[in-house]
Amino acid sequence: MRSDEDTLWISEAEVVRAISLPEAIDALERGLALEAQGRAVNMEKTHLLWGEGHTLHAIGATVDGERAVGTKTWAHTAGGATPLLLLWDSESGRLLAVIEAFALGQMRTAAVTGVATRWMARPEARVLGQVGAGKQALTQVAAVCAVRPIEEVRVFSRDVARRAAFAEQVRAVGLGAHVVASDSPAACLADADVATLVTRARVPFVGAAELAPGTHLNAIGAISPEREEFRQDVFGRCGLIAADSVASVRRLSKEFRTRFGDDEAAWEVVRPLSALVAAGEGRPADADLSLFKAMGMGISDLAVGLAVLREAEAQGLGRRVPHPTKVKPRLTRAA
Repeated sequence: MRSDEDTLWISEAEVVRAISLPEAIDALERGLALEAQGRAVNMEKTHLLWGEGHTLHAIGATVDGERAVGTKTWAHTAGGATPLLLLWDSESGRLLAVIEAFALGQMRTAAVTGVATRWMARPEARVLGQVGAGKQALTQVAAVCAVRPIEEVRVFSRDVARRAAFAEQVRAVGLGAHVVASDSPAACLADADVATLVTRARVPFVGAAELAPGTHLNAIGAISPEREEFRQDVFGRCGLIAADSVASVRRLSKEFRTRFGDDEAAWEVVRPLSALVAAGEGRPADADLSLFKAMGMGISDLAVGLAVLREAEAQGLGRRVPHPTKVKPRLTRAA
């Protein structure tokens, strides 16, 4: 796979051609297994706020045996975002690939939900309730449907028109489930086997009373300290709690910091998702609720990005960009 050729630039459209969501779920699960073995390591996520809720992010990871390291960076603004994943040769430092990472980011965010649902939801789960109809919403529905035999999908968004349009979008994908546009979060989540929250809420809107016994909750949307989706009483009913990156949750999740603060012993209940994968341990039979918190982590991007790079090279996708030429800086002003 490695050569001295120029950097490969892989476009959004080529990412979609290279890998499907079920393939991304499997690639990420393999990456999590490597993390549990100490062979994949996250770079601590960096996060900066400015203006009215704008955020600057950078995450990265290394994977032993892949001879590659990577970082993804993006600015999330009211006008949108343009994330890029950069992959380097871990021995030479050569820039292997630049991957346009909006679709990749959607897939890796959905893929971690898929892995968590695979290990934490009841095997017989049939009903999915999802609150949120934004950019990440459709892939989140598809990820749960990829790992559980979902027969009914309920969706809610505060905007009535967006809610109806999103329900139609889910129907059009052909996931094989009956789709319902619910008129409230409570109706959306009532008796759901899997509940997914993928919003940018600043005030929590789901509590323990809205979740039926046996529900698995994916809390995906609140990834910065000013955001919060579920209320504190949810924790009291959880028989299993896991996160993609416990370190990021400890630093950036208002929900979890409010609950556990700086109590080291209390935090022990929050398990890395990689530990569940490595141990082959799923949901305890007597669990009332299970809770998965996703913050985003470099291993997710790197695992999916490497799968995209391998497939792009195999299919001849992407375009070659000349390597930067090393030159000395100019030290004086031009005449």
